[in-house]
Amino acid sequence: MSYWMMAIRPRTLPAAIGPILVGNVLAFYHQDFSALVAFASMVCAVLLQIGVNLANDYFDFKSGVDTDERLGPTRVTQQGLLSAASVRNGMILSLTIATLIGQYLIFVGGWPIAFLALFALAGALCYSGGPYPLASHGLGEIAAYVYFGLVAVVGCYFIQTGTTDASAWLLASAVGLLNAAIMLVNNTRDRTTDIKAGKNTLAVRLGLERSQLLYQMLIAAPYLMVTLGWLMGMLPGATVAACAASIPMAKALAMEFASTEGAALNPLLGRTAKLTMIFSGLASGGLLLAL
Repeated sequence: MSYWMMAIRPRTLPAAIGPILVGNVLAFYHQDFSALVAFASMVCAVLLQIGVNLANDYFDFKSGVDTDERLGPTRVTQQGLLSAASVRNGMILSLTIATLIGQYLIFVGGWPIAFLALFALAGALCYSGGPYPLASHGLGEIAAYVYFGLVAVVGCYFIQTGTTDASAWLLASAVGLLNAAIMLVNNTRDRTTDIKAGKNTLAVRLGLERSQLLYQMLIAAPYLMVTLGWLMGMLPGATVAACAASIPMAKALAMEFASTEGAALNPLLGRTAKLTMIFSGLASGGLLLAL
């Protein structure tokens, strides 16, 4: 079980939980909410994230990206802790259960959610696998922004309300940028080994200094976005005030990233995921306080 927990990578789950929380609470704020839809969407998102993590472990082993020189947390397939077949089957099981739960969400949300479900499954499989792995072509951060920002928040809000709203798109972008920052830390840490493996992530393409600058932009932009949303009347002031409570943490992470590289980035990866969850929780709390 401990090996499976290593494969699932619980520290990455805030990337899935945060945006679903925001999307559902925003629907509640707009007084159009179903607790069953909220629960199903949360479980579905977590299972998709687990499926992505297992797919990453499996496909990176099969493609030779993961080697003994890896700087990140242990990959169970590469280390022989779990067989490749077991990890592949775990991936299939996670995605299958997510698909089954997704049938209810499709029933509620209709054909747009069916399209998003297929899009999400394709993303889970194509991030590390397939003929054109997104992670190997500098698209990992964009995928994180789209899937764990726009698709998760706006999709959730649509299932609950049957429509979209400018505030949903704005909060989706804010959370998506933070999730892209998680991916950037991961890829910056692995830059050296990825270059050897021919994996052209965004961090490989940009280099260390520009990756550090991009990270600062990714974690600063969400605060500017919620402030803009308040000024434009899309979000209550309570949301901006609540999110502002996490600014000191964001500044500390930006400073740490600017002076760290390699395996030393591992703790920062978890703390960036924590910032995403805290920001999402604060934004949601601000919406609830404004009711």
